[in-house]
Amino acid sequence: MNDKRSFSLYKKISCLAIGIVAAMVTYYLASPLFISTELNEPFPLNTATSISYDKFNNMAEVERAEVAENMSKSEKTQLMIQYANISSSSSNNKIDEFINDTARTSEMNNSIISGSFIGVNDGIHNAEGIAKIIPIQDDANILRLENLKVTNGPDLYVYLSTDKSATDFVNLGKLKANNGNQNYNIPVGTDLSNYNTVLIWCKAFSVLFGSAELKDT
Repeated sequence: MNDKRSFSLYKKISCLAIGIVAAMVTYYLASPLFISTELNEPFPLNTATSISYDKFNNMAEVERAEVAENMSKSEKTQLMIQYANISSSSSNNKIDEFINDTARTSEMNNSIISGSFIGVNDGIHNAEGIAKIIPIQDDANILRLENLKVTNGPDLYVYLSTDKSATDFVNLGKLKANNGNQNYNIPVGTDLSNYNTVLIWCKAFSVLFGSAELKDT
């Protein structure tokens, strides 16, 4: 009799343990599908060619005029973005429009490669938005994802890859949010002619959500 009771108790405990583990796995896999996150990071300044706001603002009027005369169009644009960012806390939406306009002008004055995301589009895995490589200081580059919309999923990462299958890739880190505008540092020395495809990749299950092929614009 005692053996039967012990077996019954063991069976109940085993079932309870299995149920808890199953619930945890289900929550891990399913919860991202119902939790949407958003992050909007500012357009990165091209500090390789920009004079800082503080330095320019502290110059004498004559010196500022002389420096401004010798600045390229791109440098002027970057300086104006800095002024706009600093004053935006006390201004209105027109500043945001100005920042966007000057950012687009900056892009046109730099060698930027970009591409549009194409999602798997199977109802579960999808990605939309624009991927851009933006040069910054010391031969470094930033991957910027704009107007990003990604289906939620577990363990999503951003890769620079040689193909859509992540055969050979550079891991830029975990996806910061599934919506918004985001910047990712690219390791110095990365061959962008080889790693020319951006992937939103589920690392846990090796599943593609979306890809963007980068081309000169």
